[in-house]
Amino acid sequence: MSASISSAETPFLDRFRLTGRTALVTGGARGIGLVTCEALTQAGAGIILADRDGEAAKSAAGGLREKGYDVTAETLDVTDPAAVEALADKHANVDILVNNAGIARSNIPAERMSDDEWSSVVDVNLNGLFWCCRAFGKRMLERGAGTIVNVGSMSGIIVNRPQEQAQYNASKAAVHQLTKSLAAEWAPRGVRVNAVAPTYIETEMTAYVYEDENLMRHWIGGTPQGRMGRPDEIAAVILFLASDAASLMTGSIVLADGGYTCW
Repeated sequence: MSASISSAETPFLDRFRLTGRTALVTGGARGIGLVTCEALTQAGAGIILADRDGEAAKSAAGGLREKGYDVTAETLDVTDPAAVEALADKHANVDILVNNAGIARSNIPAERMSDDEWSSVVDVNLNGLFWCCRAFGKRMLERGAGTIVNVGSMSGIIVNRPQEQAQYNASKAAVHQLTKSLAAEWAPRGVRVNAVAPTYIETEMTAYVYEDENLMRHWIGGTPQGRMGRPDEIAAVILFLASDAASLMTGSIVLADGGYTCW
């Protein structure tokens, strides 16, 4: 009862503060990952910005440090379990893990999909995410505390159209189920595991949609809000899930989709 009283007396806005905590963000050099790094460090966390592109990681971290933030850059290929384990040894004090690294390959009909086209997506989106959860999670379990936020997708809940992308959809559905599985295993030992499931997000990589009438009809026309999301809108959800404001949440898949899955 005393723990509940103590929590109830914590000012609500203070529950979003991450002061004194260390967060590692994979795929942190651009897009949702980079904006998430800024969101978490604004909340007080020290950031380890990890990306497969080491030079991009250094550049992104440097830009954040110029703003006065505490950011360290690391090169990490999440599909290399030995490299993931080595980084977890180096940064054994990570309190918050954000598994953002992921790739998408579309317009590949399943019957013509090569082994590599399947495996390359699953290796990053699912296997790499698990290697990170395993390596950093077991160290959190040793301390009895930690938070993991996985970046899933609405594609793990629905089948996108008009593009064929069975490997991507399957990998994200697996991320959601893995999130629930780890949450159930680790909750009694103080580690929370949740996921955010974004809609189409407006980045340089998706700008081409505005020049494709068919995609516009399905992507934007199929969204009640009538637009794509922004990276900062996903980063805000990640900040919430990483913070004590979400202390009762584990195993949750939080849709941030502009209403896309309502129809």
